[in-house]
This record gives sequence, C-alpha cells and structure tokens, in this order.
Amino acid sequence: MTLVAFELSGEHPDIPVAEVIGALESEDIEFSVIFRFDQVLIVDIPNANGNANLNLIVNANADMDQVSKLSKQLALTWHIINVLGISDSTLSSIMNMVENVDFDEPVSLTYKVRAKKIKRKSPISSEDIERKIGGVLYNKGYRADLVDPDVRYRAVLTDGKCIFGRVLASVDRGSFEDRKPQNKPFFHPGVLMPRLARSLVNIARCGPGSMILDPYCGTGGILVEAGLMGAVTVGCDVQRKILLGARMNLDFYVPDHFLMFQDAGNMALKDGCIDCVVTDPPYGRSALIQARSLDILMKRSLKEIFRVLRPGGRAVVVSECPVEEWAVSVGFFVVDVYIQRVHRSLTRRITVLDKLQ
Repeated sequence: MTLVAFELSGEHPDIPVAEVIGALESEDIEFSVIFRFDQVLIVDIPNANGNANLNLIVNANADMDQVSKLSKQLALTWHIINVLGISDSTLSSIMNMVENVDFDEPVSLTYKVRAKKIKRKSPISSEDIERKIGGVLYNKGYRADLVDPDVRYRAVLTDGKCIFGRVLASVDRGSFEDRKPQNKPFFHPGVLMPRLARSLVNIARCGPGSMILDPYCGTGGILVEAGLMGAVTVGCDVQRKILLGARMNLDFYVPDHFLMFQDAGNMALKDGCIDCVVTDPPYGRSALIQARSLDILMKRSLKEIFRVLRPGGRAVVVSECPVEEWAVSVGFFVVDVYIQRVHRSLTRRITVLDKLQ
C-alpha cells in the first residue's frame, strides 16, 4: 500500500475532495480513498504491474512529471504528500511513529520540516513538532537547510491524527490570484473566481486534450482555466460585447480557442462531440431577455448540453436554483450537488451530472 495525502484548502468541506478525485480520474490513475480527514484526503495508489504512470507518482526517487502535472492542475490543494506514517496526534505517538520511519534518502541530502495544525486541532505547538522531528533526522545523519532543502517533510495534524510524509509537490496558489477577474484584459463583475473555476474543470474530469464546452462562457474565465491545463476550449454566448471580451481574455492566456455567437439552447455542434461541460449560466436575470423564463432557458440548454456531450462525459452546472429535475428529464444522472454560500444574497448550487454510457 502506497499512500498519498492531499492537504486541502478549507474553502469548502467537499469541493476540494471532489476536485482531487476528478483530477485523478482525468489522468486515469488507479486509486482508492483510504481516509478522509478535515482538509486532508488520503488515497492508496497501488503499484500496478508495468504501469509507469503509477510508479511516477508513488516513487519519490523517480521522475516526478506525473506529480508535477497534478500539482499544476489542482486549485484547492496546498501540498501533495507521500505518506510515511500516520499516528495519533499526541507528541509521544508522533515521535514513536517518526522514529520508526524508514528514511531511504541518502544522508547527503538536506531536509526541512514543517508542521501544520488544521483549525488548531492539537494543543502541541507546530514549532515543537518541527524541532523534535528535525532532531530525529539529525540523529540519523541528515542536515537541515531551511532555505533550499533537498527534501521537504510535512506533518499535518487533524481530527486527532498526525499525517507525516515527504512533500512531493506543492500547488502554486498565487498564480490564481494573478488571474483575478479585475486583473484580466477584459473585466465584467459577477464571474467565478479562478480557483473555483479551475476546481470545477477538474471535477468535470477535464484533462489535457479534452474538449470542454462552456455554453454560457461570459468573459471566458472557466475556459481560461481549462485552456491553461491543455484542454481544447469551446465557448458560446449571445452577448456580442461579452463574447468579444472573452476573446480578449482567451487571446491573452490561451490563444488556441473557439468562440461562437450562438444560443446555448440551439448550438451548432455535432452530437457527442464534447468531452465535458462546465458552465455558470446567468441564473435567469439577464437571460430573461433571451428566454421567456428560467424554466425554458434551463430545459433548452440542458437538453443541448446532453446532446453534444459524449457518452460517459460529465457536465458541471452552477446555478442559484435546483436544476436536478430538469437535468434528469433530459437524461442526465445526478452525481452530486454542492452548496456554496457566497454572501447573504447569493448561494451557489454546483450540480455534477453524468451522461451515462
């Protein structure tokens, strides 16, 4: 059993978990969920016979391309950790676990230890844990380097457990801040923030080479995140000004894209040509100009989304109201619904839909 832990952000209790699972599935990596703690997901990635991709992710001394690829994909994860041990969160249990870890790095390599307490779920200070684990490594012949270490170790304390391991990769969350809507060439209020947009793309199991559609693309925020992951991006909208703005944004970040001025309820796309759909419809406010009611708008667009999506494909739809009944009526299977409270007057529903084989 080879365990990999994903140290998650606390932005939502469920969406970061769903994002990791979607990213693993999009890369066809065999895995099983072993533990789910507060802000930590631990999966087993078995050593498959002859499968080089799995060996890449679980072997810290091998080529780390696969791990780096996941870290560049994810938005709501902090670190990906090769788990070396799990113990209770008492100091004696942690030290007993670390003492028995088989550190296989050459003693010539330098190290750095960091500890994180999730929501202060331990009376032990992070500094004490770091110092004592560092002492174990020092006694084994390793030397610390707090600036540029060869190996980074991390201890995460949550729900009465300590997860200790080697950091395989970290997510550059600052890059998402650089792509905030107001920093893009074209800005329009009321759009999804980049981290959420990226997480929804991952939940849709969109990987490099996948063809993704946003039939209500707006300023192109979802497509920018998908395009940066290597997906083929297709967007539609009925507002010319907004569509021109989407073109400005996509030209700046991912020049290879396709945009169409067309109605989401009547798209000029072939049946089954799209791998995944992620969309944030206008919730019927400005859309009522184009459709007589939200009911008509959503039924027409969900029917079209189902038509253009390939069998086995997935759609992720953001809305203010329930869309499950409409989605089931056109043939979708409802995988999950996540509720996200944005502010007092806005609660998002994120509905995950599969078009079964």
